[in-house]
Amino acid sequence: MRVYSASLVLPITAPPIPGGAIAVAGGRIRHVGDREWVVHELRARGVAFDEVHWPGVLTPGLVNAHSHLQYTGMAEVGRGSYAGFDDWDDAFTPVYRAGHDWAQDAAAGALQMIAAGTTAVADIVTDVEAASALHDARLHGITYWEVMSWTNAAWAERGRAEVEARLDALPAPPGTGLSPHAPYSLDVEPLLEIPDIVRERGSRLHLHLGEAAFEREHGDAAPWQERRPASFRALRDQGFGTGATEFVDELGVLGPDCHIAHGVYMTARDRATLRARGTTVALCPRSNAVIGLDEPPVAAYLVEGNALAVGTDSLASSPSLDLLADLAVLHRLARAQGYANRDLSELLLRAATLGGAHAMGLDTGPARTGYLAVGAVADLAFFDIPVSEVADTIEHLVTGGAGSAAATLIDGVVRSASAAFTRETGVSAHD
Repeated sequence: MRVYSASLVLPITAPPIPGGAIAVAGGRIRHVGDREWVVHELRARGVAFDEVHWPGVLTPGLVNAHSHLQYTGMAEVGRGSYAGFDDWDDAFTPVYRAGHDWAQDAAAGALQMIAAGTTAVADIVTDVEAASALHDARLHGITYWEVMSWTNAAWAERGRAEVEARLDALPAPPGTGLSPHAPYSLDVEPLLEIPDIVRERGSRLHLHLGEAAFEREHGDAAPWQERRPASFRALRDQGFGTGATEFVDELGVLGPDCHIAHGVYMTARDRATLRARGTTVALCPRSNAVIGLDEPPVAAYLVEGNALAVGTDSLASSPSLDLLADLAVLHRLARAQGYANRDLSELLLRAATLGGAHAMGLDTGPARTGYLAVGAVADLAFFDIPVSEVADTIEHLVTGGAGSAAATLIDGVVRSASAAFTRETGVSAHD
């Protein structure tokens, strides 16, 4: 048994605990509360323990709800500035085709995330060499096989069998799923069948939605379903202004077992559809800015009560894999868009922990994570943030916490520890 105490413990599903502590054994959380109470309970039961104290902030491990770890070696693209999705893709494609050691790059990205306090990831894999990144790094989360560029004819010939084989070959743990890339990159038949493949296995879906301006609703809103279009692009070619969110919803893609990335080009009706389907949005604001997209409607999502998570995307479109840097941008955007409530920092921290876990179905069950509670896995992140008033400390963590991760534990094992953490506590990282 080991007790981890800190100047401020943030359980997420319970009030903040100044001078709090958690007890960990066997990779699980056994007690959470005021340090004196936790220590008293253990001593009263005759349980031997050692204690590690950190004079900063202790939270659940961060959950990165949208990433492509295999693109970690493509940071040259992410250092650019683009005028929109097509402009970014023109820069991305030749670098992608130049060839990379996808396995090595994905492994390097996983280590960067762990060092930044992340313990669970939604990782989209395009090349099979990168498929074992989460498994090998012993990260929690879901590895999603990306499905794109299938026509109806090719799908009918061999699509389902090929995609099922790819899904079944993904290493586990962690969980596995499919990522139909986007409404505009697949014809209708694969978009209809991919959810069935996943749901037959009790697995998960994740797709890019509302990332390209092309997807937003405009013009003719006449009923289109009876036209049976071959694809979203074909529907647009027929003159319909149907948005991508309505399109995939009609095909049965959305649901509580599905979460989407970006959600930039979303109308109020689109956002209401996501709420009605129980579909979480993973916001990736720094990636959007690099690509040259509009701002995501952060304030509207918050006011309307959409389920939110946060993702870094990849180094091909983002400056780093530090999730707290995206929280700072989301905080700034929400305030600029008119969100004035005092709970902003608390809500954003929740999105980066429990929200991401919920998006992947990891917030319940025996391997639950994303919050600090008895029985949850001991996924912990320590941050080198000075502790003052609780609200001020949480705001400091959210708005200025990038680069402050001091230690990361996954399943109770210290996987990353800064020199400052080791000096203060005597605890170093274990491979």
